[in-house]
Amino acid sequence: MTGRTRPTRAETRRRILDAAFAVFGEQGIAATKLTEVAAAAGLTKGAVYSSFASKDELVLALMEEHAAHRLEASLASFAEADDGGAGLANVAAVLMYEMRADAVWHRLLAEFFAMAHHDDRRRDALRRRRREVRDTIARALNRLAEGLDLELPLPAEEFAVVLLALSNGLAVEADIDDEAVPDGLLGRVLTLIAGDAVAKVRAAASDPAVRPPPERKSPSSPRKR
Repeated sequence: MTGRTRPTRAETRRRILDAAFAVFGEQGIAATKLTEVAAAAGLTKGAVYSSFASKDELVLALMEEHAAHRLEASLASFAEADDGGAGLANVAAVLMYEMRADAVWHRLLAEFFAMAHHDDRRRDALRRRRREVRDTIARALNRLAEGLDLELPLPAEEFAVVLLALSNGLAVEADIDDEAVPDGLLGRVLTLIAGDAVAKVRAAASDPAVRPPPERKSPSSPRKR
C-alpha cells in the first residue's frame, strides 16, 4: 500500500484559487475570511498563507489569472480564423461568452476596486497587477500583429486597455440588464475600431497572388498523404 502523497505547490495553489473563487463569489470579498477559503479547499490556513501572503494578494491573483485566460482564448480564436473579420467575430464571441458565464469575476473586480478607493496600499497593488495584465495582453497583440502582418488600429498598450475596458464595462451592463447587451454588440464595436486592419487582412486573404502555397505555411509540418 503506497503512502498518501502531499499535493505539489502548484496543486495547492490551484485548490486555493478554485475555493476562493467559489467562496468570494457566494459571500463577497469583504465578508470572507481566509479560514473559510482554507476550509473550502480542504487545507489549513497555514497552507493558504504559504501560497498567498494576504487575502488581497489572493484576490489579485484570481483576477489576474482570469483576465489573462480570457484574453488568451480570444486572441487564439483570432489567430485561428481565416480572415480578420472572422477573427474579430471570434474574439468578440469568446469575450461575450466569458462575460455572461463568469459575471462573478466582474462583481469581484468592482468590489475590490471599491475597497481600494480609500486605501492607498490596495490601490497601488491593484494598479500594479492591472499593469502586468495589460502588458501581457499588449505583448500578445504585438505577436499576433506580427504573425499576421497586421497593423493594429491603436498602439498595443492602448488596445489592451480598450479590450479590458469594453469587456468589463459591458459585463457590468449585462449583469444589470442582460437585454441591453446583445451578443453581437462587442463584435460590432471591435469592427468599428479595427475596420482598416480587418479590410487589409480580408484583401490579402481574397487575393491568391499574396497567399503562400499551403505547404509553405509550415515547412516543418509533415505532408499529408
